[in-house]
Amino acid sequence: MLFWLNAAQLVLYIGLLALLGQGVLYIIAGARRESNFVYQLFQVLNKPWVGAARWIAPRQVAEQHVPVVAFCVMAALYLAVTLGKIEYCIGVGMEACR
Repeated sequence: MLFWLNAAQLVLYIGLLALLGQGVLYIIAGARRESNFVYQLFQVLNKPWVGAARWIAPRQVAEQHVPVVAFCVMAALYLAVTLGKIEYCIGVGMEACR
């Protein structure tokens, strides 16, 4: 169980960092961000998360705000997995969680 919680936490953490990096490059690169290789790499990494957020979000959410929705959903999932991991470790004893 701990392995799966750690794996889910790691996948969400990588996705959150990739979305954060894409957001920072969105601000820094400006209009030339579409030709930036690193920005394109972040877009490829974030495609599953943004697609899921697009499916979850209502139609009124603008296309440019869907990555923000993805970040918020992923942050909530990361928090839920972390709390689940804490609860599991308290239940089995801290020594078993190392």
